[in-house]
Amino acid sequence: MKKLVYLLWLAAPAWAQSPSTTIPALIPAPQTLEPRSGSFAITNQTRLHILTPVASIRRMVRANLPGLKLTDQPRPLKAITVRLAPVPGVGAEGYDLTVGADGILLTAPQEAGLFYGLQTLRQLLPVTTRSGSRLDRIPALHIRDQPRFGWRGLMLDVSRHFFDKAFVKRFIDQMAQYKYNVFHWHLTDDQGWRIEIKSLPRLTQVGAFRVPRTGRWNDIENPMPGENPSYGGFYTQNDIREIVQYAAERQITIVPEIDMPGHSMAAIVAYPNLACDGKQKVVPTNGKFYKLEDNTLNPCSDSTYAFVDKVLTEVAALFPGPYIHVGGDEAYKGFWTTCELCKPVMATNGLKTMEELQSYFIRRVERIVRSKGKKLIGWDEILEGDGPTIRLAPGATVMSWRGMRGGIEAARQGRPVIMTPFQHCYLDLYQGEPSVEPSTYSMCRLSDSYRFEPVPDSVRAELILGGQGNLWTESVPTPRHAEYMVWPRAFALAEVLWSPKERRNWPEFMNRVEAHFRRFDALGINYARSVYNPIITVKRPPLGFVEVFLNHELPDVLLYYTTDSTQPDDRSLLYANLILMPKGASRLKVMAYRYGKPIGMLIDLPIEELARRIR
Repeated sequence: MKKLVYLLWLAAPAWAQSPSTTIPALIPAPQTLEPRSGSFAITNQTRLHILTPVASIRRMVRANLPGLKLTDQPRPLKAITVRLAPVPGVGAEGYDLTVGADGILLTAPQEAGLFYGLQTLRQLLPVTTRSGSRLDRIPALHIRDQPRFGWRGLMLDVSRHFFDKAFVKRFIDQMAQYKYNVFHWHLTDDQGWRIEIKSLPRLTQVGAFRVPRTGRWNDIENPMPGENPSYGGFYTQNDIREIVQYAAERQITIVPEIDMPGHSMAAIVAYPNLACDGKQKVVPTNGKFYKLEDNTLNPCSDSTYAFVDKVLTEVAALFPGPYIHVGGDEAYKGFWTTCELCKPVMATNGLKTMEELQSYFIRRVERIVRSKGKKLIGWDEILEGDGPTIRLAPGATVMSWRGMRGGIEAARQGRPVIMTPFQHCYLDLYQGEPSVEPSTYSMCRLSDSYRFEPVPDSVRAELILGGQGNLWTESVPTPRHAEYMVWPRAFALAEVLWSPKERRNWPEFMNRVEAHFRRFDALGINYARSVYNPIITVKRPPLGFVEVFLNHELPDVLLYYTTDSTQPDDRSLLYANLILMPKGASRLKVMAYRYGKPIGMLIDLPIEELARRIR
């Protein structure tokens, strides 16, 4: 029956196509949705009825349904009723929502479920557009819903570029609308230390600021002698407490990341004795120093662990969630090989390799994390060097980013895993044709994110806690650009992590995405339209011709092109399966059409760029 209900829902041909659609465009898709006849009208007489005395829940409901007057009538008509009560077969984050002509009833067994039901209801409720028009009817339906995974996260890197408290709250608001429940906050890295540690004031006095730079990440100049390190910022402990509370009110747990032993240059600049070489350095503007300067904590010095203990004592007090992320990724160990302190430590502990030495470091840090009443999370490198001499604690959670392999290995060892492979989950990568995208590297298209499957066939599913998207910000200098990189790929990941696997349907998902583009336009949220652009790949076969291949993520798209420098339209050459660039052609221009109209941007590539892509 559930399958039939869902198929009926998918079959609605006009769903999400216009404001008059009878079936709403919900992201993530609910577990079950049963359309019913009729609709509920939102009017000035619509009342809000909250059937619980719990003050925090009442505040939460009113915050999510602003502008509706409360009623205390026992059985009010034409009301939106919210109640805390058991729902058969529904867990802590689940809910039941019924919309009928006489009213709306939202029921959930716990506060989290009520919150997520309210997010669904908010997607059903009227949206005021910039022109002032409103959608004032909600189609009758019945939804019963709960998430597939308990860990549904997004990560924001605030080290490479600092994002102020107001934007962090805005980011959390956007997460909450799409039922994310973990905000992974990457607070420290080489380019900036962003969290106040009162016992170590130089971390923010010195480590939170670098000299200002603009440009492509790999081309940014190094700091010059005498330059003023004026770019950056940090969050005070009061800021942190405020944001933690703000997130908790939206059912979001914050996981702080203090990256170590690598990615620690900002800390080392503040306290040079933390590194093996002990040299004075400056906070870098780029990543060109890697392997040339020591940005890694000394794993063999007791003062390092005293530093880590001080930091994590204050971090643990600020974040009430169960986890602290300690990074562990991309630690260059070359300076450890010549460190005089490391030789006796390795001999005493029977450590043969630098990977085993890092495992020794992570094990000691894990004990510190555990002493604060928290559990450790690290990137999949924390598995390296794990062996009979030094064993990673069974309670440590592995976050797998270099593909799925690290997560599979961790799960086979019985460890909990969060899957976040870069091919599907890195939101800093190109999301469309690079020639018309802001500068970055590699590729993760919207369809790549939607194809993400967190549970490999070869592991126990219960060990996969869930997954998350990661926004690294080397090439993301502003809040508006951060939104551009996150959305719409975070729509796809929200659905992957919430909705049943068997319900995924790419064409139908894209209909809903386009409806949410209109919502974002009304709300003033930036997003990428890259999915509308064709992508060009190039090969050179043995005969020497330049072979060009075009593809597009959307169905029902026709691609027209020219090779004579004229502008393409729907009377130009229609792409079939291959373009052989003719002799003397200097440019390839491509335009996509859908339903008889051009979509996306004109792609205009000179022959030099095509040749570069072959290389």
